Amino acid sequence: QVQLVESGGGLVQAGGSLRLSCAASGRTFSSYSMGWFRQAPGQEREFVRAISRSDGRTYYADSVKGRFTISRDNAKNTVYLNMNSLRPDDTAVYYCAASPRDYGLEYRAGYDYWGQGTQVTVSS
Repeated sequence: QVQLVESGGGLVQAGGSLRLSCAASGRTFSSYSMGWFRQAPGQEREFVRAISRSDGRTYYADSVKGRFTISRDNAKNTVYLNMNSLRPDDTAVYYCAASPRDYGLEYRAGYDYWGQGTQVTVSS
């Protein structure tokens, strides 16, 4: 069982930056691939970025290419999402998720555990 708690959301102007953090419980954090998803009002939850457990390979959605980066600190049981050049259409609730696998990381079904989410609002 893994419990995930996101933090770092808030209100930011377009063009600004935010860093989201996701703290995981347990001593086996390094054995999980981690992902970030987001969900805007009235829309499906969509993939943003992921990082694999084995080799640190990262995956990204085209909409955030060159703007968002994902990293992890296994010593702190934490995964981060650094978001730059934010746009109003980045506004959403951002969720982190954990998977015991190295595949399927771009799909919601690939994850076994989810956090409660943190709101990010980008004003124009």
